[in-house]
Amino acid sequence: MNVSNVSSGLIKINQNSFRNVEGTKPNTEFAGVLQNYLENVDNTVKQAADLSTKVATGEVDNIHDVMIASQKAQLALELTVTVRDKAVEAYQEMMRMQI
Repeated sequence: MNVSNVSSGLIKINQNSFRNVEGTKPNTEFAGVLQNYLENVDNTVKQAADLSTKVATGEVDNIHDVMIASQKAQLALELTVTVRDKAVEAYQEMMRMQI
């Protein structure tokens, strides 16, 4: 799903981070899936930063696309931090278990 605008200066934002892009073989290992997700989050943050820079220099007229990209990046980072915190919490809980 892409965010679209009526104007000719369309900036498309990929909304599906888990879609198999460019026909590459999907990675089914946990480490591969995690790495792909983190790369998608990194790309989302970089895209939001790039759009923010373009707004500051006057290259982008539509502020809506910039706000959507920045909110998407913020939510992706919040989700990543939450998952990391839960993983650390689970690890600490396992370390406290007595055998």
